[in-house]
Amino acid sequence: MLEDRLRRLEEKIQYCFRDQTLLRQALTHSSFSNEQKINRYPDYERLEFLGDAVLELVSSDYMFHENPRMSEGELTKRRSSIVCEPALAFCARQIGLERFILLGKGEEATGGRKRDSIISDVMEAVIGAVYLDSGIEEARNFIRRFILSDLEHKQLFYDAKTILQEEVQKENCGLLRYELIREEGPEHDKNFVVEALIGDRKAGTGTGHSKKAAEQQAAYAALLKRKKDETTF
Repeated sequence: MLEDRLRRLEEKIQYCFRDQTLLRQALTHSSFSNEQKINRYPDYERLEFLGDAVLELVSSDYMFHENPRMSEGELTKRRSSIVCEPALAFCARQIGLERFILLGKGEEATGGRKRDSIISDVMEAVIGAVYLDSGIEEARNFIRRFILSDLEHKQLFYDAKTILQEEVQKENCGLLRYELIREEGPEHDKNFVVEALIGDRKAGTGTGHSKKAAEQQAAYAALLKRKKDETTF
């Protein structure tokens, strides 16, 4: 039952909607909406538009007050890394949001539930729904709880390729490059496996639904390994 699924999601996000139609709309992809002949619900796109603006305001306010000595350029760069598509998809997956998205049969069959673009859009739509349901403070609480929490760890993931490149250059330990090892799965739902190589040494391996995502995962794996072993590259 859809109502049961919505309640489970409310438990996960620690927020109970007064108007549950807002939550349902936030989860409804256009492909699902277009398939409905009766009782057709609007899709999440308008809520996504609103949620994007709320997220930018709240994250900007947070960065401004948490980093009083940081320049405008650095604040902008830091905020961009927090609210970009892969970052929002990462946060959404931490609460299993992708499992609750209402997708049409065609979009489901072609791997839409795994796409960062869709998952990040739904995350913004949920923010917009919370804002309309209860106002800015509840939206701020949601964003701080699920997006602005544990930023040191998330920043390592968000900026993994840049951080790894900077560390390799600083230590002057060889050329950093990414090599595609293999492709897995059907054409519409393909996984790419990539290795990060420093010189001729394997530094980390990553998997993703795009080469870019796999490279980010490989860089992240290399940074985590270095941090765990407390060694240089």
